[in-house]
Amino acid sequence: MPTRTVLEGGGFPVRRPIPMSALTSPFLLLDEMGPVDWPPNGAIGAPNHPHRGFETVTYLLQGRMNHADSAGNSGDLNPGDVQWMTAGKGVIHSELPHPDFYQTGGIMHGFQIWVNLPAADKMMQPRYQDIPAKDIPVVTSQDGLVEVRVIAGRSLGQSAIIDTVIPITYLHMTLKPGGKIVQSIDKGLNGMIYCFSGCLNIEQKTLNDGQLGILSDGDEVCLSVSESADEEVNLLVLAGPQIDEPIARYGPFVMNTEQEIMQAIEDYNSGTLA
Repeated sequence: MPTRTVLEGGGFPVRRPIPMSALTSPFLLLDEMGPVDWPPNGAIGAPNHPHRGFETVTYLLQGRMNHADSAGNSGDLNPGDVQWMTAGKGVIHSELPHPDFYQTGGIMHGFQIWVNLPAADKMMQPRYQDIPAKDIPVVTSQDGLVEVRVIAGRSLGQSAIIDTVIPITYLHMTLKPGGKIVQSIDKGLNGMIYCFSGCLNIEQKTLNDGQLGILSDGDEVCLSVSESADEEVNLLVLAGPQIDEPIARYGPFVMNTEQEIMQAIEDYNSGTLA
């Protein structure tokens, strides 16, 4: 599945696989932000905007971001940091370049993924999990050719520290030439692989930079890179359960019915969403 480049927020370019569908549930969106080399005083982000009914997961590879919301929460995202925001019944927040980064410019690169919530959890109390890079488990294969950052789920015997509402696997793998890993994925989960550098072998198929592969049902997947490859491969492994519920979606609101969407819009306009 290829990607297309679109503009998000204040005009930030992202690579986005299309189409996200029932095959990728519970993942509603996968945006690769950049990489963009911003000039001094040129970086942009996403000013104040609302969310309800799902989670946003931001994983920064390069650059610096600052987030803030209408409840007074704020924080910084630095390279390797993760923010797992459960919007639940509603938040209004902003994601902007850190003032220091805005002044100096530089490369901004990362990911934002939207995770759907079951109907029973869509109106839960909002929460943030800001995890600095130093606290995210990193595990390396015995031969040193595979490194895995365990954002959610489990890999190479290492479990993540992030608490998820539903069972989620979110792994950033780096495979050097000759690297190979067999990753377990619970049967019945929707699994996918997004490659964002190099050429990856998945069983008998290949996945290139900017391509998303949907996995068939099974309990493991074998990922490898040719020994003759001239560059390492970076990829995301994502897996989660199918949420067999109606989806009503309007911009930053993801609910189950059109009536709930209209209520979210009304709450936002009246100032009672967050």
